[in-house]
Formats: sequence, C-alpha cells, structure tokens
Amino acid sequence: MIAIDTNVLVRVLIDDPSAPEQSELARNVLAEADGVWVSQVVLVETVWVLESAYRFGRQAILSALETLVRYPGIEIEAYGRVDRALSLYSDGHADFADCLILAGALERRLILHTFDRRLARLQGAKEIGKDK
Repeated sequence: MIAIDTNVLVRVLIDDPSAPEQSELARNVLAEADGVWVSQVVLVETVWVLESAYRFGRQAILSALETLVRYPGIEIEAYGRVDRALSLYSDGHADFADCLILAGALERRLILHTFDRRLARLQGAKEIGKDK
C-alpha cells in the first residue's frame, strides 16, 4: 500500500491540460499500487483545490469524493467520519472541512460550538451567542 498527497490525488481526479504528464504519472502510480491510503487532510486540501483552482461546484465535488471513497483499493483515513462528513456536506451549506470537523465531534457525542452560521444550521452544531 502507498499513501498519496493532494497533488497526486488532484492529478488523478483532473485531466489538467497544463499538467498532462503529471496526470498520467499519477494514474500509473495508483494503477501499480497494491492499495492507496488517503488522509483526511488530503481530502480537505483536495476540496479546496477543486473549488479554488478548478472552480468545481458543490455537486461536482461531492460526486468526485463519493466516487473516491467507494473506489476499490482506496483506503480513506477514518472512513466512517469522512462518510458522515459527506452526508452533512450534501445536506447543508457548510464547507467540507467544517462538515469533517462536525462529524468528528458527533463521533464523540459532542456539540460543536461555532461562530459559523452555515455550520450552526446543521444538527449537532450550535452557534455561539445564539440561543437554541
């Protein structure tokens, strides 16, 4: 099994016309590997890159991540937490990183206190300064 960083994952997910050789190399590395491990940090960074550099919308990002986490041979760090974060992300307006933080809090049966109004709309989060 190998681990990959954000740059490799993005090259696998995107046919970047400015980096076709890197995209091909990344796909070859994954094809030759006996399993691939992806950390939560890599997922968060990947979402940021897809949003900021490639202008992916929420649905395109959700689709890419759902395909990735269910792909045979790919092991996601804390899969259950990531799966829950994807569910929160698809149902709400909070960003993926915040959904991952909330999923971690929920895993521990904690209420996540936040100033983020979008995040606070999700069950399990509470906006600081607001009575609920």
